Amino acid sequence: MNYYLGIDIGTSGTKALLMDEHGRAAASAAREYPLSTPQNGWAEQHPHLWRGAALEAIREITSQVAPADIKAVGLTGQMHGLVMLDEKDEVIRPAILWCDQRTARECEEINEAVGAARYIELTANPPLTGFTAPKILWVRNNEPENYARCVKILLPKDYIRYILTGVHAGDVSDASGMGLLNVAKRAWEPEILEKLGIDRALLGDLYESCEVTGGISEEAAKLCGLLPGTPVVAGAGDNAAAAVGTGVAREGQAFVTIGSSGVLFAHAQSMRLDPQGRVHSFCAAVPGEWHVMGVTLAAGLSLQWLRRSCMPELSYREMDALAAASPVGANRLLWLPYLNGERTPHKDPNCRGAFVGLSASHGRGDLARAVMEGVCYSLKDCQGIFEGMGMSIEGITACGGGGSSAFWRQMLADVFGVAVGTVQSAEGPALGAAMLAAVGAGAFPSVPEACDALIAPGDTVLPDALRTAQYAKFYKVYRSLYPALGPGYDALAGL
Repeated sequence: MNYYLGIDIGTSGTKALLMDEHGRAAASAAREYPLSTPQNGWAEQHPHLWRGAALEAIREITSQVAPADIKAVGLTGQMHGLVMLDEKDEVIRPAILWCDQRTARECEEINEAVGAARYIELTANPPLTGFTAPKILWVRNNEPENYARCVKILLPKDYIRYILTGVHAGDVSDASGMGLLNVAKRAWEPEILEKLGIDRALLGDLYESCEVTGGISEEAAKLCGLLPGTPVVAGAGDNAAAAVGTGVAREGQAFVTIGSSGVLFAHAQSMRLDPQGRVHSFCAAVPGEWHVMGVTLAAGLSLQWLRRSCMPELSYREMDALAAASPVGANRLLWLPYLNGERTPHKDPNCRGAFVGLSASHGRGDLARAVMEGVCYSLKDCQGIFEGMGMSIEGITACGGGGSSAFWRQMLADVFGVAVGTVQSAEGPALGAAMLAAVGAGAFPSVPEACDALIAPGDTVLPDALRTAQYAKFYKVYRSLYPALGPGYDALAGL
């Protein structure tokens, strides 16, 4: 039996997944590690934590199967993190992570240096505090001694690639979230580097996600148990790998994740750009293709907040049952899920959650249904932007905690007006990385064909035309509320 190893360098831990040639999980291992917050709004991790976790997890896997049967390795993980190496390839400082918010001034600096519209034209995204480019400028502005020592900049999963292979390299999907890549051309953008004063030599070589970047080194083989020379493919950022792991690899396919935040991710055969930068346009893990992604910041978090605040004795399934007893529209109650501000489509850190239409007649079931509907409406906002970019969604795969709720999946189908399905495997990014490894090793001719062969569909629900029409009326009112409340949000933030 041939096996393929996927390694996911997450924020809370690292997971190694061994996939057999039929797409089944043959073994897995995980190691957790802490997140450091040196100051309010900061988020850091030392790359040595990832190194130790990855090597231990791989050793656990290689103790269960013959290393010769592991034909290739794929990498995925948290995006945007800044890893800085010196001339001896030693880590200079802890990595600044995707959720770090210290770089607001540097985002302004980027827009001033490049021009806001020009920056989106080149990188397909605005400069955001979570992205890597502002982090590089922050270190240069605040820790010049560390910046002066820096010889190479890597993303989190690419640091693990260096540990395994000795190669400084990355893939175009993960690099899309750095803010230095020309996403349309799938290459580092010279104009951005010049205007920001960043040396191209700091950045690694770029590959498509299923291309082989190197082999396991002799030193790494002794540490993790893999055979020297085992191919390591480029891999992908976590969402791009999750798309592969859920079978989303062709135009018209999409997945929605309802975890703490919510993501609507759609595959695109050709480059799509929102000039306003309301959604992310990144290179896909499918060579020569792209994906578009919208994010709502408080999806499952909204329901978690409601449960904690108003009905802590209930399980989420019991909340589903309460919500199901309330009609479409929750008896004319709407929820704006802006508990932590919002990213898509508003890019507004000041907006906050709100029930609109609340009356003495409303019960807990109405509150639960309104919250779930509000999350669906916020994700439909993303769909509307996609359609304005010339994209259509023919079907959605639901993932994450919210995706496990049959009631919420039916609601998504009705609000979006498309079929919503599941897949039998819940492995996500780690499985996608292993699948990319299989393609890189020649087991499948392409990523879409690997998805066809390895991803088994689960249950699918179809939209109900009557409910879709009802939701459209409430969604129209929902869309009118943010513009009306915007000045109030700003006023509250200023108090």
